[in-house]
Amino acid sequence: MNMNIYKEYQKLKLDKSYIGLEEGDTEGGYFCTPIGAKVIGWESGGIHYCFINGFDEIVFAVNPNGLIDDNGEEKNVYPLAENFKIFLQLILATNGVTAIEQIICFSKEKFEEFIVSDDNAILPEQQEVLNDLQEKLNLIPFETPYEYVKKLQSEFDYSQIKFTSEYYDALGIDIP
Repeated sequence: MNMNIYKEYQKLKLDKSYIGLEEGDTEGGYFCTPIGAKVIGWESGGIHYCFINGFDEIVFAVNPNGLIDDNGEEKNVYPLAENFKIFLQLILATNGVTAIEQIICFSKEKFEEFIVSDDNAILPEQQEVLNDLQEKLNLIPFETPYEYVKKLQSEFDYSQIKFTSEYYDALGIDIP
């Protein structure tokens, strides 16, 4: 079970905000935070990352602004990794969570452009956090982050995610 790596990660004395996982409210509190979510980190704009009860060890992104997927559907919640270890390996491969969170709406070309862009430039403090994660948790960067996340997202059954009535009201859709 890979949840042990999450526990080890929590013990690390690192400024995780440098990789987009700032500590904060573990319940989320946004209209689109799923029922049963346990928030594990925060990025700007209300974007947060969580586990959801009933979905084993899958790590999800929650984006209040929503992103359009390959099918033209807006998603506020979507899987990023089958477990926390893979999530950290994806972070190592992309220098933080931003690129991973955006894969749902990125083409392969746009993803590759973003990875080398100034928007994804690495600060020295960020590199230090990445190095510490890699060394202290004995991790290696994921080799094919884009393909992995796209496959996970394309095979995921989004209808299984449960939301509060506030979510359905905000989007103007009927509760299933």
